[in-house]
Amino acid sequence: MPVVFVHGVPDTHHVWSPVIARIDRADVVAPDLPGFGGAPRPDGFAATKDDYVAWLVEQLRRLDGPVDLVGHDWGSLLVQRVASVAPDLVRTWTAGGAAIDPDYEWHDMAKLWQTPEVGEQVMAVMAGDAVVDSLAGAGVPRDHAVAAATRLDDEMRACILALYRSAVEVQHEWAPDLDRITAPGLVLHGARDPYVHPDHARYLGGRTGARVEILDCGHWWELERPDEVAALLTAHWAAA
Repeated sequence: MPVVFVHGVPDTHHVWSPVIARIDRADVVAPDLPGFGGAPRPDGFAATKDDYVAWLVEQLRRLDGPVDLVGHDWGSLLVQRVASVAPDLVRTWTAGGAAIDPDYEWHDMAKLWQTPEVGEQVMAVMAGDAVVDSLAGAGVPRDHAVAAATRLDDEMRACILALYRSAVEVQHEWAPDLDRITAPGLVLHGARDPYVHPDHARYLGGRTGARVEILDCGHWWELERPDEVAALLTAHWAAA
């Protein structure tokens, strides 16, 4: 019964290192999404939201499950979707930092990425100090921001654009299936998240019966509050 951590954008599996170091489990799986951190894309993989869901379902079917599934940011969206469409694979789920809520409006950077030509122009200047300063300004510890900037290559940029452009209406397309989630859930969210208001976390909890914890941090709760996150995860798993 592994625990599987799913990262978001523009992250890799390294974003989970502080939490993994604080949990007492030997069955941790923390993959890089295809196209992220040098992970190859399967043949025919177009990096759309549905491609990533199908890929994650395939990874989980290879494990001795059902699993404890944890996701942040885009990883949160994927976790919610997998728990909706493949509930047999999920023992518990934890998600936060993203919204499948018809009332959600994409944040400004997402809208830029979703706009043809404009997104490419934005990606062209997303490098080096610009990435570090942006991540650090949003709450990412500076050492993690520096490391993340070095991993943002052209393949990852292309995947981010394709993913966001496939997901303009994801909050409407995937919301109806939230009612299919049956596994116990935990929603973790930063009180000062600049991209997703905490009300969307409360909506997810209300739709799924999940426990909601609003943490004193920004968007990256796994980096900003690793001790608290590890304790909440451990209790969540033990109660299932």
